[in-house]
Amino acid sequence: MRYVIVGNSAAAVGAIEGIREQDRDNPITVVSDEPYHVYSRPLISYLLGKVIDEGHMYYRSPDFYERNGVQPKLGIKAVEVRPQEQVVILEDGDTLGYDRLLLATGGRPFVPAVPGADLEGVFTFTRWQDARRLEQYIEQYTVKSTLVVGAGLIGLKTTEALMARSIKVTMVELADRILSLSFDQTASRLAEAILLKEGVGIKTNTSVQEIVGRDGRVAQAILQNGETVDCDMLVFAIGVRPNTEMIPKEAGIQVNRGIVVDRYMRTTAPQVFAAGDCVETHDLLLGTSRPIAIWPNAYQQGYVAGNNMAGGEKTYPGGFPMNSVEVCGVPTISVGLTDPRENADLYETLDYVDRNALVYKKLVLRDNRLVGAIFVGNIERAGIYTGLIRDRVDVSAFKNHLLSGSFGLISLPRDHRKHLVVGEGIEV
Repeated sequence: MRYVIVGNSAAAVGAIEGIREQDRDNPITVVSDEPYHVYSRPLISYLLGKVIDEGHMYYRSPDFYERNGVQPKLGIKAVEVRPQEQVVILEDGDTLGYDRLLLATGGRPFVPAVPGADLEGVFTFTRWQDARRLEQYIEQYTVKSTLVVGAGLIGLKTTEALMARSIKVTMVELADRILSLSFDQTASRLAEAILLKEGVGIKTNTSVQEIVGRDGRVAQAILQNGETVDCDMLVFAIGVRPNTEMIPKEAGIQVNRGIVVDRYMRTTAPQVFAAGDCVETHDLLLGTSRPIAIWPNAYQQGYVAGNNMAGGEKTYPGGFPMNSVEVCGVPTISVGLTDPRENADLYETLDYVDRNALVYKKLVLRDNRLVGAIFVGNIERAGIYTGLIRDRVDVSAFKNHLLSGSFGLISLPRDHRKHLVVGEGIEV
């Protein structure tokens, strides 16, 4: 049995550990166009901001490949999969045969086709190499100001890293507010107020129309609303799309917004599995399939895929969005459906806001079940609320206490408490 994994991030790690639960002996080959040992991509903003050093980037110990019998082929890109021949084609023309294949190719940053996007000083920010290139450019040209295009989670993490280096940041967002996919109006306005107080420029309802250079480098951006922004550097942080570029149409692998998989993480091609940001999977709250590009989901999907590649029968139950980001030191968490607009009358909202203290809590319910939550400033017990969403617990018996200061595990139904808390001597 020959296992091949294309990709080397969270889904690949999950797959390796899933395979080794079933099969300790047969070889695993990991192919990645990145030259690095397994690392945590969410940490790249802390690396660029000099909060951590490179030694803290790694997601598993240095002997991870050796302990798990993995042959890494790093720094080389897989360019095509041919399921009929059961081979993966590498960029150097070499081929890898497989008996089971996992596509864990992640997401690709979206860069709009605007004039000047090929100038020196234009970057994306999703990988370790991006952080290195940005740092080198910042130091080489003594960057003082940056335009960040996109004010979602990637944009916020980029801004946070640049602020830590004392760089003036202006954010440009096409939507009417920042973090529009994760937050509602109240949370977005709180986050904007925090950023504005720290000197970040925010321009909404517009985007970049043209990037203007000087001596071949970024010097200015012209926005769609006619404004101009002087900047030494520009970072596209609009988001990522599932990376499916190595799948030819004739491969027999169905691709919609992402690679289509079943609950065993199998694609429509025999012996080919997929997991992570490149796939679309079941959304537990919406009841549809779509890409949900978050780290915990990628690991879990990879683990399920790997276990099944080696003969197991694990199933992936589905997931929902969960995001956590600090805004200038203020912690925030958003989970599930935070601002439902379609059939809005079917949802009930409980909320609490203290603008002076920068605290906001919002719970979204449907049919007496929690389906979404936002926390700004005070994120205590966020895990309990997330569990209620995941387990679809009927909260009608304690709904009036959900936002009280005393709400906690003891507030939950006894049967559910036993499900959450187990151990010798524990009485709940």
